Amino acid sequence: MTAQTKKQFPTKLLWMDLEMTGLEPEKDVLLEVAVEVTDFQFKTLGSYEARFKQNKKTVLSRMQKNIWWRDFPENRDEFVDKLDEGQDADEIEKELIALTKKHFGDEPAILAGNSIHNDRNFVKYWLPNFDLKLHYRMLDVSSLKVLMQGKYGVEFEKKEVHRAFDDIQASIAELQYYLDWLKAQK
Repeated sequence: MTAQTKKQFPTKLLWMDLEMTGLEPEKDVLLEVAVEVTDFQFKTLGSYEARFKQNKKTVLSRMQKNIWWRDFPENRDEFVDKLDEGQDADEIEKELIALTKKHFGDEPAILAGNSIHNDRNFVKYWLPNFDLKLHYRMLDVSSLKVLMQGKYGVEFEKKEVHRAFDDIQASIAELQYYLDWLKAQK
């Protein structure tokens, strides 16, 4: 990272959400990815969605160990039923790199989302070449959530859908809600 890159202001965000069998990149596998590129007015400039091809036996084994999947059987069943319709991780990684290059050029993309640090851990482990296209800084909406709840008692109500693209939309709406609330306090 050069001094010039540090002084360059970001112009876009790369919103990402991953669905996976659990929270440990070394043990769990990726199921779905969605990406939305926006400007800072949250206008969509590009988007991408893909399902990862996975071994059904491995996925079912991991899902049985994860309480979240027991609480969302409709998502579990849908993911399991469509495992063979997915793409290989290498192919998805190449498409993510192409999308990032198209919208960010040589500028490292700022990853954005809710609890994005965990998605980033999976990116580093499963999509390492894509990780190289990302800025070391990230915009984590959940950090602002902590501040808004703790300092102001403000809470954003969102549906628990747990599908990658829907979760991105909810993260963008949540950030916009907090920014609007703060602006109204002037």
